Amino acid sequence: MVYVLANDGQPLMPTERHGKVCRMLKSGIAKVVKKCPFTIQLQYESERNVQPVALGIDAGSKHVGVSATTKAKVLYESDVELRDDIVKLLATRRQLRRRRRSRKTRYRPARFDNRRRKEGWLAPSIRQKIESHLTVVANVCKILPVSQIIVETASFDIQKIKNPDIQGIEYQQGEQMDFWNIREYVLFRDGHTCQCCKGKSKDKVLNVHHIESRKTGGNAPNNLITLCETCHKGYHNGTVTLPKNIKRGMKFKDAAFMGIMRWTFYNTLKEQYEPDIPVHYTYGYITKNTRINHNLPKGHCIDARCISGNPDAVSDGTYYYQKKVRCHNRQIHKQTILKGGIRKSNQAEYLVRGFRLFDKVRYQGREYFIFGRRKSGFFDIRTLSGEKVNKGSINVKRLTFVDTRKNYLTERRTV
Repeated sequence: MVYVLANDGQPLMPTERHGKVCRMLKSGIAKVVKKCPFTIQLQYESERNVQPVALGIDAGSKHVGVSATTKAKVLYESDVELRDDIVKLLATRRQLRRRRRSRKTRYRPARFDNRRRKEGWLAPSIRQKIESHLTVVANVCKILPVSQIIVETASFDIQKIKNPDIQGIEYQQGEQMDFWNIREYVLFRDGHTCQCCKGKSKDKVLNVHHIESRKTGGNAPNNLITLCETCHKGYHNGTVTLPKNIKRGMKFKDAAFMGIMRWTFYNTLKEQYEPDIPVHYTYGYITKNTRINHNLPKGHCIDARCISGNPDAVSDGTYYYQKKVRCHNRQIHKQTILKGGIRKSNQAEYLVRGFRLFDKVRYQGREYFIFGRRKSGFFDIRTLSGEKVNKGSINVKRLTFVDTRKNYLTERRTV
């Protein structure tokens, strides 16, 4: 499928007449504006006869399903993998800033209590994913004449997941009711007894310990247990191990994200595209029923096709797998300090042997992305599924440049 833009940049209907496209490019009446998905722009005035195109969006916390269809044909489908490292990076940055503050400005009063969050504030990890959803929609609208957008975002009743029999006023009577804080609740839940030695150490000092690190698992009660001072120190020194029956409980990070983002994403779409492109909302049970009635397999792209309202649209068997990658790494130095107080730079050169990180290259007839560059000239090239070439070491002389890196790495796949 070749996507076509008018000479003023407005999208037209795509074409499968590849021979005609080649002749237009050779004669200069069209030019290539994007290689993946392959998009051309006409260099002359043309008629604008377009068909109604419905864009279905299957929103998610890790993957986004996208499908643009007419009643008869699938014009575009993609599975977008979102970033999931924002919390980790922010936690690392916070640790480094605190250490630097104590080293250099120990007498300056802290100002973190002087800040006030604006109304409608969202956590950076949530805001980044919502913006990625909006970018995905915008990228499709740039290459196809979308006439309507249908969105499905799931909502989860976390209280119902924990307790299927909950009802009425019980929703207001959570597990931490009448407790001052999480620490007090965890100590009460565990009977003020060390969950490792069961009180055998006779240590009266109790600590609340994270089963998974706070960076990974957060401060949820099911990630906290009571340990005495002796077992707590022994665990961190490596001399004590926790019993095998102590495990982290269920995680609700993805469910909480969907509950927070659903209306923000939908309302932002309405602000950006209406009244030119109407935006509609649908529900997961409708999507599931449509998929089952038409005997379609489960998948992000398939769900998005059902959401678009054209489940019987015929696909050519290809879709685009996209992966959102980090735009900039602003860390100047590596955390490890070498001998002599030398701090090694964390910033790689902009170009190494003429290539940037995540540039698309061709090797032996297949397309890969550069995931690692070495000054020796041996690069680490991979597919988006993680498949390495020659154990992550291939000579740069054997690579052919295809396309400059983008914020969304795009790989064409077949079903």
